[in-house]
Amino acid sequence: MLLRYIENKQSTIKTEVLAGLTVSLALVPEAVAFSLIANVSPLIGLYTAFIIGLVTALMGGRPGMISGATGAIAVVIVSLVATHGVEYLFATVVLMGLIQLAVGALKLGKLIRLVPHPVVFGFVNGLAILIFMAQFNEFKTSSGEWISGTSLYIMLSLVIATMAIIYFLPKITRAIPPSLAAITLISVVVIGFGISTRTVGDIASISGGLPEFHLPVVPLTFETLSIIFPYAFIMAMIGLIESLLTLTVVDEMTETRGKGNKECLAQGTANVVTGFFGGMGGCAMIGQSIINVSSGGRSRVSSSVAAIALLIFILFGASIIEQVPMAALVGLMFMVAIGTFEWASLKIFRKVPATDVVVMLMVMVVTVVFHNLAVAVLIGVIISALAFAWENAKRIRARKHVDEQGRKHYQIYGPLFFGSATAFQEKFDILSDPDQIVIDFEESRVVDHSAIDALNKITARYANQGKTVQLINLTNDSKRLLNNADQLINLNYEKKEKTPQDAVEPAKV
Repeated sequence: MLLRYIENKQSTIKTEVLAGLTVSLALVPEAVAFSLIANVSPLIGLYTAFIIGLVTALMGGRPGMISGATGAIAVVIVSLVATHGVEYLFATVVLMGLIQLAVGALKLGKLIRLVPHPVVFGFVNGLAILIFMAQFNEFKTSSGEWISGTSLYIMLSLVIATMAIIYFLPKITRAIPPSLAAITLISVVVIGFGISTRTVGDIASISGGLPEFHLPVVPLTFETLSIIFPYAFIMAMIGLIESLLTLTVVDEMTETRGKGNKECLAQGTANVVTGFFGGMGGCAMIGQSIINVSSGGRSRVSSSVAAIALLIFILFGASIIEQVPMAALVGLMFMVAIGTFEWASLKIFRKVPATDVVVMLMVMVVTVVFHNLAVAVLIGVIISALAFAWENAKRIRARKHVDEQGRKHYQIYGPLFFGSATAFQEKFDILSDPDQIVIDFEESRVVDHSAIDALNKITARYANQGKTVQLINLTNDSKRLLNNADQLINLNYEKKEKTPQDAVEPAKV
């Protein structure tokens, strides 16, 4: 029994290490590409991937999730670097991390639960399309023209071969992650036969030393804060949204549950450290996380190995990694995109409300067109919230009857809030009603200021006709709202609970 446990443990560790190595190879070209997008040195992106990857691996809320430099952050900082330089970027990244730490300390990570499932579908599908489209840049020359002839055929052949290995190898053996096997085999073939094709080294050199501690050289003034805060806030929100949604996706893949607030603290700590070591900021990476999980990475071992291996590449293995053909990495990312896309979402079009379909498509389109994940998710949440409010607004009902004492009862059904306030006021017949009115909230509740204002208008109109209003069966939350509003609005009603006989005479207003 002990020997079996040891063998299983060794097998698990081997799988985790190999998964981490696979991810580290995929991190190199992406970190370099994101650095070029942001107009900073490729080593800045590589150091960012190492530091953020290691910190979040050790203290993140989702073991096995991969973080590093991302395109979503790179797009935001382009104008900052162009206008003010990299020193302001480093200061911005530190502030970004502090904002994320504040979010984690206030335990706001749980707000990700408010993101509807159609928004998650749209986010994941949009990101899959972005990953897929981004690979087409490798089919272009440095001048931006599409490659053709022999170069194109070689590139396509290597990409297809890589995808075939990743797809078919698991059907034969799972002793080695298929992604790592594909990259290794294609690299050996290209190097061994001297095939002329684009390699990692053709993008940029990844050779360098250890990252060094560096205080951002910026004036500590309010003017500096006014420059960097807008960028830092946007970067912090984008980073947290992408990280928490990636956490949700990995949760579903592994059928486990991560800790959102802990992930916020980890992301914040990672970005603060990165800023003081000359990094560009980053967050969770859904593509690399899926590579890791698909390769068997489930613990902190795989994500730690990915970060440490990346640093080893920079220090000692640059000459080897630079020979890896880009075609192998393109094939890998194509498979990631295919695996990331929620194909099940295409089957729900006629099985869910039309609003959910619109939300999913809207989030996907905004993600693809504008490359702004925060805006895409925010739009999706707003549309979903408005649709929910509209549906609940239509559900407000009032059942009416007159009791033996001549009082007219309005039994309200559905929440009274901003969306239903107008329909609520239309339920009452002020002029024709008797002198005593009872509004029963046993199946309803007062939600917001608009609800209070609607009650105030109704009771005031009854008071102008010399009639009394009594509210009964209010929830504790509703009572609290109305009691607080007494100091702001002259609410013309009597707050009295219904007795068993409901025979207590209301007082005149």
